Amino acid sequence: MDKQTQTLQQVIIKFAGDSGDGMQLTGTQFTNTTALFGNDLSTFPDFPAEIRAPQGTLAGVSGYQLHFGSVNIYTPGDSCDVLVTMNAAGLKANIKNVKKGGTIIANTDGFDPKNLRLAHIPEAENPIENGSLDGYKLIKIDVTKLTRSALEGSGLGTKEIDRSKNMFVLGFLYWMYNRDLTLSIKFLEEKFSKKPDILAANIKLLQAGYAYGETTETIETRFQVNPAPMKPGIYRNIMGNQALAIGLVAASEQSKLPLFYGTYPITPASDILHELSKYKNFGVRTFQAEDEIAAICSAIGASFGGALGITASSGPGIALKGEAMGLAVMLELPLVICNIQRGGPSTGLPTKTEQSDLLQAMYGRNGEAPMPVIAASTPADCFHVALEACRIAVEFMTPVMLLSDGYIANGAEPWQFPQQKDLPAINVSFLQEKNGDKFLPYKRDEKLSRPWAIPGTPGLEHRIGGLEKQHETGNISYDNENHEFMVKLRQSKVDKVADYIPLQKMDNGNEKGKLLVVGWGSTYGAIKSAVLQARAKGYDVSHAHIKYISPFPKNLGELFYNFEKILVPEMNTGQLIMMIRSKFLVPAVGLNKIKGIPFEAGEILNKIEEMIGQ
Repeated sequence: MDKQTQTLQQVIIKFAGDSGDGMQLTGTQFTNTTALFGNDLSTFPDFPAEIRAPQGTLAGVSGYQLHFGSVNIYTPGDSCDVLVTMNAAGLKANIKNVKKGGTIIANTDGFDPKNLRLAHIPEAENPIENGSLDGYKLIKIDVTKLTRSALEGSGLGTKEIDRSKNMFVLGFLYWMYNRDLTLSIKFLEEKFSKKPDILAANIKLLQAGYAYGETTETIETRFQVNPAPMKPGIYRNIMGNQALAIGLVAASEQSKLPLFYGTYPITPASDILHELSKYKNFGVRTFQAEDEIAAICSAIGASFGGALGITASSGPGIALKGEAMGLAVMLELPLVICNIQRGGPSTGLPTKTEQSDLLQAMYGRNGEAPMPVIAASTPADCFHVALEACRIAVEFMTPVMLLSDGYIANGAEPWQFPQQKDLPAINVSFLQEKNGDKFLPYKRDEKLSRPWAIPGTPGLEHRIGGLEKQHETGNISYDNENHEFMVKLRQSKVDKVADYIPLQKMDNGNEKGKLLVVGWGSTYGAIKSAVLQARAKGYDVSHAHIKYISPFPKNLGELFYNFEKILVPEMNTGQLIMMIRSKFLVPAVGLNKIKGIPFEAGEILNKIEEMIGQ
């Protein structure tokens, strides 16, 4: 049968199945091949918290959503055009997010009585048989049967064969969207280089899935999504935690400081350790401590010794690091603390995303312990934010909190390799001799920063510790006037950072108008998409995304006062809006979502239209 090819501008695909079906791997491989093809893209992996959730159940559904196109892509998309589901639970959990008229590719073996029962679907109501999906294009493929048939005589057991069926699905999707198999075959050759029988089986299934699309009449149309217009350069597909780790390495190179990373594993921050451990050739030292307290204290010790001290965790771990962060504030040593936020409180939703640690980052320490706070907005932006956090930390001799979240950490997008000559300089100077008749470890420069004196430097011996410091001498002081002076001085140093960061710019729209949408962190893509759509409809709306949260850019209040209304979408109950209302006394309106999943652009667009129409 002759197949037709239809050209599309953008497509949203979601892979869903049991957590053992390899949906994350399938989605990642399709993403990498799509990125190499030249499409712009954005991804949203969504997986269970349990290491091995019950098979076939709704709680065990693992999903991976990919939005790619020949146009600029800012989010993983709202509703999907194609749902690939390996079982009944995958369909039930995701059918509400499939566009009417969209395509559903269902593995029929995953809709047997057992899978229907586990998904709480009566056998008589099997959705792929009872006509309830008539509003969609339903493609039924018995992936399990075809997989077993393709690998008959391979010598592999049934369990090993079934584990490879995701490659059949991937091959079929590659045919459907006219993609090349080469990159995935290369990946498989590396992954299974020591298991030739598994390697052969996976490659055979990948090719079998492609051939299935080519030779059957399952689908009449193939789809073509052309490369997106992008700046010339070398690109790679990158996830947020990878970009963050590479940004830290770049900061080490720019500052000429050895990087020390002390951490304790926690979802979703652990991948930073995995990534940084690959860069020993850049002098990176990684240390997995016995707990969170030891992790941050080891990083503080490294900073005291003249290294670039870094630690990372998520909300519960950040809480444990609280006292040591106060110590770093008191010592006035550079330190970067990365908080990769997840749903809370306590263990909360380990694999789901949230922005609810903002107030913890701002105020979650005892005493008056201010520190700069900055936030990444996209996976690729993590690289630049990591550099900036390190710059502020070493130039102001202060701990800095860097905020990311699970959505950014696990999401992916194309990233253009930067040239080192284009990266900002990070100026570091170690004191070499006394700064007076005698050494004054807390004597300050124009940034209110104290000198960085490496232990062992002759004449610069000094004590450190958590007790209050006497101004300039650093001697222990219980003087009440000195304490108040030092508290205000440490706050002034953080406030001083505002003189050395960029003014707030509009991401979209005019600097004066009817409605300003203000965001921070991972809401960036959804807000940008919503504002672009609203402006296309003729609405007077602008978008400002705040990277520097403490201190705010110096012109932020001036921008706020230029708009009649302000909307602040956040994945929490309203933490940034609390800070904005308190500092600028503006009647900002919140749009809040605390479901462990990111905003859809449509949700924000609806709120914009509601506020503009008032």
